[in-house]
Amino acid sequence: MSKALIATILLSIGCACHAATIEEIISPTRFVVSSTGQRAILDIEGTPVFACGLKPFQSWAKRLEGQSVEMGQGSAPTVKVDGAPVSLLAILVSSGWVQPAVLDSEAQAAMTERRGGWACASSQAPFEAMHTTVDPKILAGIALNESAYKGRAWPWTLNVAGRGFFFSTRDDAYRAIRFLISEGRSDFDVGLMQVNWKYHSNRFASAWDALSPAINIRVAEDILNENYKKTNSVVKAVAYYHSANPQPGREYLARFVQHLSQIDRGL
Repeated sequence: MSKALIATILLSIGCACHAATIEEIISPTRFVVSSTGQRAILDIEGTPVFACGLKPFQSWAKRLEGQSVEMGQGSAPTVKVDGAPVSLLAILVSSGWVQPAVLDSEAQAAMTERRGGWACASSQAPFEAMHTTVDPKILAGIALNESAYKGRAWPWTLNVAGRGFFFSTRDDAYRAIRFLISEGRSDFDVGLMQVNWKYHSNRFASAWDALSPAINIRVAEDILNENYKKTNSVVKAVAYYHSANPQPGREYLARFVQHLSQIDRGL
């Protein structure tokens, strides 16, 4: 099919007089659409998440087959959800089948909650995508020490005075933080990397931001880098992330090494 014909068909999608239909789904970023008897390939921006293979995606994607899709000139394709237009890319990102170029909050949540294709990704995968200055394997090992839930680091985690709480959503965790703050409490750790609120709340713009996986990781990286500058030792930088006292630091390192071994085995 020529590029000119594809362009003509896609232009018709945006026209109110022609309805386009999702006829076939080739991959998370490639759809076959039809309009007025003609077919075209619709490419979605982003990278497919194939950690679980193609078959689970195809099973999930059946819900999109036959749905109408609209694409006005210069705008992203949308489908109707409860009568309102929703970006097709946003649905695919939120469901864990596409990694967008810019990791917005929904993409971060999909990664760390292990939605869709992320369910089969390694525990290191979110850190590979969101790290900036620290080896993602080190970050993953620390996160498994700090917020492990069912074998993976969980983003909506709080530890209050030594007691861990795992919440289903970011909103639920945020409400808990607001309650703690309203009660004058600061003795709690927040998020994927369990950053201590008492000593590090000033590193966040807000409690909501503290729960953001990418922001939480970035603050943890800053703390680790500062520890390294003080000690000139990666081992001590990791131990000090938990405690500068030798005994708890050693115990923390022992668990950290175990988690690195799990990561090496692809768990």
